[in-house]
Amino acid sequence: MKIAELFLSELDREHARSKRALEQVPEGKHDWKPHDRSMSFGYLAEIVATIPSWVALALNRDELDLNPPGGPAMKREPLLTREALLQAHDKATADARAALEKASDEHLMSPWRLLVAGKVVSEAPRHVMIGDIMNHLAHHRGQMTVYLRLLGATVPALYGPSADDKRFD
Repeated sequence: MKIAELFLSELDREHARSKRALEQVPEGKHDWKPHDRSMSFGYLAEIVATIPSWVALALNRDELDLNPPGGPAMKREPLLTREALLQAHDKATADARAALEKASDEHLMSPWRLLVAGKVVSEAPRHVMIGDIMNHLAHHRGQMTVYLRLLGATVPALYGPSADDKRFD
């Protein structure tokens, strides 16, 4: 079995879980924060929706500078509706899937770098980076479920039943 096949299987499972969470995002709460030092709900939901696109970045580029010297910092348009979040998530997952389907084991073993202002902040084989991306998605999705609970929205079953959703899948 190729390494990419393992990631494709995980991507499919995580896509479905994230979609269930994004389907519960209440409209009009983009700027809501549970605490002054917390990120806004909308920004957090955007991260959950778009993290799969990072897989394609890790496979299609040798590095990414989040704030390149002499250039503009990475910026994206806010996703202000549940529908926009869901569409972005589907596209991010499709892009990740397409990149993984082309990835050889050799390419997944090759190094990838994350930079900020020209300084390397992380360097590891692509397969390690992709594993970290999947963990990062689960982390932020977990944060998002706390926000959902605090907003009185439904918390979906993700790895087992929740108080609101008794599914175990």
